[in-house]
Amino acid sequence: MKLIRYAIFLVGLVNILFAFGFIFQLDFATYIWPWPDGRLSYLFVGSILAAVSAAALWIGWTGELGALPAGSLNVFVIALGCVLYFFLLMGERPSLFVFGWISLAAALLSGLTFLWSRRIPLSESPSTPMPVRISFGIFVASLLFAGTALILKQPIFPWKLNPDSSIIFGCIFIGDAFYFLHALIKSQWRNAAGQLLSFLAYDLVLIVPFLRLFETVEPAFRLNLIVYILVLIYSSAVALYYLFLNPRTANWLSPAPQRG
Repeated sequence: MKLIRYAIFLVGLVNILFAFGFIFQLDFATYIWPWPDGRLSYLFVGSILAAVSAAALWIGWTGELGALPAGSLNVFVIALGCVLYFFLLMGERPSLFVFGWISLAAALLSGLTFLWSRRIPLSESPSTPMPVRISFGIFVASLLFAGTALILKQPIFPWKLNPDSSIIFGCIFIGDAFYFLHALIKSQWRNAAGQLLSFLAYDLVLIVPFLRLFETVEPAFRLNLIVYILVLIYSSAVALYYLFLNPRTANWLSPAPQRG
């Protein structure tokens, strides 16, 4: 199990590297995106990678391998959506061949990880507090709605999206909905802390750039920006309180019992 912990921690570190690469639009990172895109879209990708990093580093640091199913289910849903889209486009855009097969490999690996890790018990912890469960229910519904709208190429984000990116971002949102749904169904605090930590990392990447966006946002996207910022503020407040201020739940960094 120690080797698995180290591998997960390493994945978290690599994701941080690429998160910063996308946030600052560095060539080594943006080169691996399937098509040219804008600054804000790269920022969003960086925020997603930062969220993945936060959860992976937490699992690797604490050894809470019982939290793996939620994350692997998230990746599986995202990768499966990407597989379908990339393979659909391959006939007219052969350059997407590599991305299709990489997505297929990610779907297979994450699916197998989900099936394997379901047998690993979580560390003993209290049930997830009711306000967190209610919040997760809101997040699931919001992410499913927004993800579906993005796949249908509706203007949900506070800037005009590349139509291809809109579909990929929609897959990400729907995958994230399953991430929170898993924690909602398996309602233990150690199965919810990773989600809040991920959301906090995502929020921290986006909140300041989005507040600055008020200066340049197109009028048609202003309401989208207001709603998005309200979501960022609300999710940050929930995460900060339950991760750092609530004495009953602030022990999320404590190591899990060693299982070999």
